[in-house]
Amino acid sequence: MGKGIRIGSLFGINIHIDWTWIFIFALITWSLSVALGQFRPDLDTGTAWGLAAFAALLFFASVLAHEMAHSLVARSQGLPVRNITLFIFGGVSSIEREPESPRNEFLMAIVGPLTSLVIGVILLFAVGARLPDAPDLLQRPQQLFEVIGLASMLGLWLGSVNMLLGFFNLIPAFPLDGGRVLRSIFWAITNNLQRATGWASAIGQGIAWVFIITGIAMAFGFRVPLFGTGVVNGLWLAFIGWFLNSAASRSYRQVVVQDILADVPVTEIMRRNPPVVPPDISVSALVHEHVMGSDDYGFPVMDRDSLVGLVTMQDVRGISRERWENVDVREIMTPRDELLTVGAEGDAAQAFNTLMQRDVRQLPVLEDGQLVGLLRRNDLVRWLQLHSESEG
Repeated sequence: MGKGIRIGSLFGINIHIDWTWIFIFALITWSLSVALGQFRPDLDTGTAWGLAAFAALLFFASVLAHEMAHSLVARSQGLPVRNITLFIFGGVSSIEREPESPRNEFLMAIVGPLTSLVIGVILLFAVGARLPDAPDLLQRPQQLFEVIGLASMLGLWLGSVNMLLGFFNLIPAFPLDGGRVLRSIFWAITNNLQRATGWASAIGQGIAWVFIITGIAMAFGFRVPLFGTGVVNGLWLAFIGWFLNSAASRSYRQVVVQDILADVPVTEIMRRNPPVVPPDISVSALVHEHVMGSDDYGFPVMDRDSLVGLVTMQDVRGISRERWENVDVREIMTPRDELLTVGAEGDAAQAFNTLMQRDVRQLPVLEDGQLVGLLRRNDLVRWLQLHSESEG
């Protein structure tokens, strides 16, 4: 997933949509419009598509409620939440740190599925209260939908989908919510987050491979209870399995990284006395006198002894080569007040999170407002490689 497009904020948390969300939104809208056409042939095409798009938006609103529940509980525990992103598999909350205890992990994980289940129960109860006293109609969906009306049809679908969303997320396949609940139990038993994550990740990868194999079997014509058969259903289930397998492996690696970097000060890894450039040199001089002679991607910009900004290769690429002689570094650098920085007393684990989540390659290290070093992503990777090998 990329960073996505910001569409607004809720409770101070930015809401983004990934480009893959457009695909799944269109797919859900199309499938619902086809279903509406089958059950309500009296609807014209425009009305069917409009209702389908509205129902798809309501579905993603319920996904957003699911993720918002995670985020609000995380924030109540002091964990920073950067944003919520809606994408092809639903939604994900960008919570910047792991919870501090098994109890916090359990509460943060369980509240999402409970939110979906509550929404589902409320909608199904509301629709059920309007159903005619004719139990045999439940066996005849087309006649049922003709009787209950369009609003109840959408409520029945949305309630059922939320119930499915809640129960699916309770599957103990890390990093699904059920897998995180399982990890909280392992964590409470072992008092070791890395070991608990390893166990939960292994179980999650095992379940993911069951999904992959089952999906491939469905694509070749095998009928599986609840999932059915067919190439489209099978490939979709296999794709979900592949995603879960990758996410479980990645989540475990992240915890290992945090464990290695725990309590390591930034000053132990940072590059002291990094090469710096003045703000009034041309882009041409920057390239030929500094960039070409080093492996550095970014250079702190210093005016006498004060840090005034940071210039990177990306800034240089934004200027056509014909203008290099006529443009100064000051014009293309990122000013100091817009820079992400880290304090000299900071810990490397948090700095690594910042580098990865904000997709930057270096962080100026400041002490009492003065530049004392540069923490580069490459240096952190070398540190991780060295210590992961030495610790086996």
